[in-house]
Amino acid sequence: MRIGELASRAGVSVRSVRYYEDQGLLASTRSPSGQRHYTDVEVERVAFIQRLYAAGLSSRTIVELLPCVDAPSEENSDAALERMALERERLSAHIADLVRTRDTLDRLMAAAREYRRSL
Repeated sequence: MRIGELASRAGVSVRSVRYYEDQGLLASTRSPSGQRHYTDVEVERVAFIQRLYAAGLSSRTIVELLPCVDAPSEENSDAALERMALERERLSAHIADLVRTRDTLDRLMAAAREYRRSL
């Protein structure tokens, strides 16, 4: 199938498919005229990539996880789990920072309300 059909079947834009290929997340074969061609396997791969992006992972991190899919082994699985654990820690730290920021904003809002009442 050509790039437009892959994009349509996977529910993404053609631009996304090109980006995934540029990032090394997806591969295609090329026709003699240079058109990209994909198989049904790539539809599933794009869906998987989308799930990884939805989990907050970057394309760089996704590239590190793909050996677990492309060459399943205990070693690749362990490496993928370790990498995902690091990403989870990063996200948890970010969430903690956001909570602190929200709490600071709540205190500022409370102070502003108190000041307003005193007028």
